[in-house]
Formats: sequence, structure tokens, C-alpha cells
Amino acid sequence: MNDSSIFKPTVLDRRQFLKGTGGFLLAMTIPAGTNRAMADTTLPANATGTAYIRIGADESITILVGGGEMGQGIYTGLAMGAAEELKVKWEKVKVEPLPASASWLSAGSGGIRSRLPTFLKAGAAAREMLVSAAAQTWGVAVTNCQAVDGTVKNLLNNDVMTYGQLAQLAATLPVPTAPALTPAANYRIIGTPAARPDLVGKVNGSAKYGLDVVVDGMALAIVKHAPVMGGTLKDPVNISVPSGASAVVKLGATATNPVNNAIALVSWLPGANTWGLMETMKNISGNIWNTPANAALLDSTVFKSQAMSLLGRGTPFIAEQKGDVDTAFASAARVLEMTYTLPYLPHACMEVLNCTVRMTPATAPFTACEIWAPTQAPNSVLSTASAVTGLPKTAIRIYPMFMGGGLGRKFEQDYITQAITTAMAIGRPVKLVWPRSEDMQRDQYRPMAVTRIRVALDAVGKITGWQNRHVSPSISAQRRTTPLTAHDANATEGATALPYAFPSRLIDYVQHMSPIPVGYWRSVGYSINAFAVESAIDEVAHAAGVDELVLRRQLISASTDPLAARTLAVLNAAAATAGWETTAVPAGRARGIAVAQAFGTIVAEVAEISVTLTAGVPTNFTVHKVACAVDCGTAVNPNSVEAQMQGGIFHGLSAAKWGELKWTAGKASVTNFNKYRMTRMSEAPVITTTIVNSGAPMSGTGEPGVPPIAPAVANAYFKLTGIRVRDLPFFPGATMGG
Repeated sequence: MNDSSIFKPTVLDRRQFLKGTGGFLLAMTIPAGTNRAMADTTLPANATGTAYIRIGADESITILVGGGEMGQGIYTGLAMGAAEELKVKWEKVKVEPLPASASWLSAGSGGIRSRLPTFLKAGAAAREMLVSAAAQTWGVAVTNCQAVDGTVKNLLNNDVMTYGQLAQLAATLPVPTAPALTPAANYRIIGTPAARPDLVGKVNGSAKYGLDVVVDGMALAIVKHAPVMGGTLKDPVNISVPSGASAVVKLGATATNPVNNAIALVSWLPGANTWGLMETMKNISGNIWNTPANAALLDSTVFKSQAMSLLGRGTPFIAEQKGDVDTAFASAARVLEMTYTLPYLPHACMEVLNCTVRMTPATAPFTACEIWAPTQAPNSVLSTASAVTGLPKTAIRIYPMFMGGGLGRKFEQDYITQAITTAMAIGRPVKLVWPRSEDMQRDQYRPMAVTRIRVALDAVGKITGWQNRHVSPSISAQRRTTPLTAHDANATEGATALPYAFPSRLIDYVQHMSPIPVGYWRSVGYSINAFAVESAIDEVAHAAGVDELVLRRQLISASTDPLAARTLAVLNAAAATAGWETTAVPAGRARGIAVAQAFGTIVAEVAEISVTLTAGVPTNFTVHKVACAVDCGTAVNPNSVEAQMQGGIFHGLSAAKWGELKWTAGKASVTNFNKYRMTRMSEAPVITTTIVNSGAPMSGTGEPGVPPIAPAVANAYFKLTGIRVRDLPFFPGATMGG
């Protein structure tokens, strides 16, 4: 296949290596383990290190990075760390993916924050080995040698040797276990805007995504699931292969689930394409699906009714408790009670699920398996492939491809399992693709949720008690075989550990036993809870007659939360950028503010909006500006941080205004983007991002931009219209034509 040079895993054989006249490959593990260097540039298929630096005799510098690159910039950020310590110019660095055996999960905004220390150490260790090699060559002390821009300089006579010249000797030296790291104050690369190596191919079209993979002799397959959620394929059932296809393969839900709930329609005919297969799928006749007995109950109105009932009668798990909440409410001068609801949301990645598999030989008994997949979890794919094929992991090769969006969906393994199963069944390589309708209707959705917040106020409007009950399906429970015994942290994140000074508080969780599959949507529980919490804070401010910014400052300033001081700084930075206290709001507009913490990063956003009225009724609103401030500790690449904030705001704004997936008798209301409204380019607000480098431990940026935008616009919307939106989306039923 003709991979992008950035993403093509290169493995040099011995002949290629000898022609290159030597090289250096340093491997280090995360968080600790056996570090090693080799006088070779060959990366073994069963590599188990997690940070690799390859230096060629041709002066090439390659940083090999694991995880899945889906636009969040981890390949760039981690490579910047290695390049920083290696003392090379950023423009001289190439980036390649690690094999799956040495890769890791890309989720939870943890790609850079959890891995950067190892890449810094790897770069520093390689630098010290190269310097030692130069000192040994010259017969001088290491202290008389200095690494400068990919060379080592002899400080006694100004002689210079390049890294390429030193690489082979350096690879024979011991790997330092505690190399000296560069003080942050002396960084040359980290903290500066750096060009992303993967962007060139993405702009000029040469970058290869999963859908671009072509393997010799490859068949094409599309998936069709049972039309009703929970439905299964009848057993026994005979499915005639329609004209225009070559085979039909029955597929199970998971690697271990014997119940078939889908089929793959396969073609290896000349000119086969996905559109043709989708049309051919319509010709599969006969009643082949079982409809679940509870189909009528798989309805959004039923789910919401159940959740509302659970607010009062459900058995809660306590997530956080402080002070005497009962006394606070019993003695309150006033009690506010607000209930917020949010719907199921699909991931709606621009690139649908797909996976290409080649088995060797083509039919059993198999000896090897190759997989090309856009995946957030290459190492999980390796485990899945081993389980499905029965092959040892050493016989499986994973090629992680660029992802056209991941957002938590491409962490899952269902599409991987289906592709492997299909390849094994048909006796030839196959690219398996989910049509958009399947991608939307068989997602693992952001959970629907109902949150009730009660606030106790004293005679002067001060908060004395805070109660937050959250009801939603449990992501964790759907991934285990035993019932929950405590609250689901994915459900309550963003509701607990708030930076506000509440003298007494009780946050609890009630599980909603909905059978709709749920998963890790961008920012997971934070996007749900930030909407409820930050809307409720605004409601308290208006009830008490206090400016929303002033109330937040008061509550944060009085808090003992470890993140309070940083939260206040971020809040003030966003307010200052927006001109909250210094610039009058233009006529017909209003500003709303919200602040939230997610994955250790604090983000505040101020949205300035205007509202469109039709016959006196609000039918839309325009977000003109968003002032965003973010504290992620240290911004490795400010360009990436800014891009992630922008992407999170666009993502969260679309979801808040229009995002919704309803269920009727087990069928999803959305099958394509025509019924799933997204923010158009012409509707994009002007976003100003202020990075607050607090020097705190590094945290993630891929997801934290999402949570504050929904409450920020809801708070501004209330100012303009007097309507408090507690049920998302703002405008249900919108289409891309409207």
C-alpha cells in the first residue's frame, strides 16, 4: 500500500541496513523497564519499548510514537519532547508510528501528559550517549563536549562530529538510567509553536486514512446490523447472496458473543465499491432478523420517564459528601431546584468505522495476521486479533492509520472483530466498512442523562447547601459482568471536586438500566455535568441578584480546592479577554460565562451571542465570539492547544444547539448528517484563546474545551430571552437543510 511517509512503519532488513552503513536505535519503556540501544535501525515487529529514537548514518532523526493520531497532535507533542532533549532542530525531525505491540491507548486527553516524561528521558539519554561517543573518539572528557543542533562540538578545539557519524558507536555504549534533563527555563522547542509533521499530507491529500487502504487481492465488505437495537440474526437462517456480491458473512457483537447481530455483504468482483454494495444490500430478501420482545420500551420518552422517576425513587451511590446537607436545607431561607436533561449523542466522526485485514495464508490454519485500522487503541487491537484468530501476538502486525475523528468511538473493538471474522471466513484480504447509517445507528453513544440540582440559600443569598443527583446509564457497568457496587466515576466527573466553596454538599449517582450501548464521547461525563453545574451557578447568581462572574469569584476565592487558585486565574483571563467588565456588550447581544475542569485542565469560556426570532419566538442563535482561557500546566505546542480549544468549542456548540438522537421502538432517529445538524464554517464564531502557563503538572487538551461552551451559551441565551434552557439541545429536530 502507498502509505503516507509519516504513518508508514518502516522496517529495514539487514541488506538495507548495511547499505546505510550503520545507525542507532534507542528504546525506552513507560514508566520504567529495560532501556536498550542497538547499532541498527531495524524496529522489530514485537517491539515492546514505548519511546524510540532512530538516528541514521544519513543524519536522519526519526521519533517513533505510539497511540492513535486523530488530530489531537500527540505525535507532534511527544516528538517535540524527544527533540528538545536531543538538541536537534525541529524541522529536521521525522515522526513515525510505533507497532501496536509498543503502542498505547489514546483517550482521556492523556496522550502527551502521561508520556512526555519518557520521551524527554529518551532524548536526554540518546544525547548523552552521542556525547560520550564523541568524547571517546576524541579522547577527551565528556565535560569538554557539547551537543548542538544534531552535532557534538569539542569545546577544546571546536572540532565537530555529526550524530550520524557518532550513531553506530553510541549504540554500543550503556544507556544512562538517569540522564540530565534540560531545565524548563532553557527549553528551545517545548512551549513554542511548532509545525505538525502530519499536517502537510492532510492538506495536500497524500495522508492515508483507514478508508484509503488498498491491499492486493482485497475484497470489500459493508456491515448491516439488526434494524432494531437488541435484534439478532435468526438461527438457522439461509441468506442468498444477491447479484453484485460474492458472499454473506454472519457476524457476532463481540469476539466472545456467539449471538450474531449483523451480516457483512462482501464483493471481490471487479469495480466493487461501497455505494454498489449498499444498493445490493437492499436486495437481501426474507425475514432474517429477530426483533427483541422489549422493542416497544426502547423509546426516548420511556427512557426519560424512567430517569425522572429514578431521581426520586432510585437507590443512589454517594460520589461525594461534605458537611450536613440535611440541616442546610432544613434551615434555608430559600431553596432552588433545577432539573437538566441531555440526550443520547452519537460520535458522528467524519470517517466511518473501517478496518482492513489480511490473513496468511488466506485460509486456515493461519500463521499471521495484518491489520490496517484507524484506532485509538492499537495495543487493544493486538489483543482482539489474538483472541479472534488464536494467533500469538508475535504473529500479528497492526498498522495504525490516521483517523478522520476518533472522539472515543475508535477505542472500541467491534468493527475490528467484524473485519477479522470476515477475512477469516472468505479466504482473502478484506476492507470492511460501516455505512454512515450503521455508524449512526449502532454507535456506543454519549449517555442520556437527567441531573437534579438543589441549592440552599441563606437570608442574604449565600449558598449553604448543594445537592446534585445524576441519573444516567453506566459506561462502566456495560463493560463488566457484575453489578455496580459504587458510583460510576465516568458519570459523576465534573459534578464532584468542584472549585466552589459549598459549606455542605452531596453528589450522588443513580444508574439508569437502559440497554442502549454507551461509550466514551469526547470529554465523557464532564460535558454533561458542566452544563448542569454551570447553568445552576448562573441561576443562583440571578436569583441572588449578583453578577455571574462576581459570584464565581466569591465561591472560588473561598474554596480550599487544590485547583481553586488556578481556576480563578483562568476565569479572570477569559473574562478579561472578553471585556466582561470593561467593554459594553453590543446592542442585541449578551455574554455568558462558564468554567470547568476536565482531565486536569481548566478551561473558561465567554460566549457572546445574538438570537434570531421568528414571530417573536427564538428559532436560532448566533455565537459571534468566544473568549477561551486554558491552563494545562505547560503548553508543549501552543498551536495544538489552540486548535484543540477551537475544535472542542465547535464540537460542543453543535451538540448543544442541535445534537440529539432519539429512539422509537428500538430504532434510531438519525441515519446520516442530513438529520444531524452541525455548525457550518459560516457559523463559526471568532475564538480567542489565552493560554495560562501555571507551571502545574502537565494535563491534557483534547477534550476540556468541550464542557464550558454549552452552559456559556445557555447563560447568555437566558440574558437575551429570559428563557432558561435546561433541556438540550436548544433546537431539537434541526436538519442540515435548516
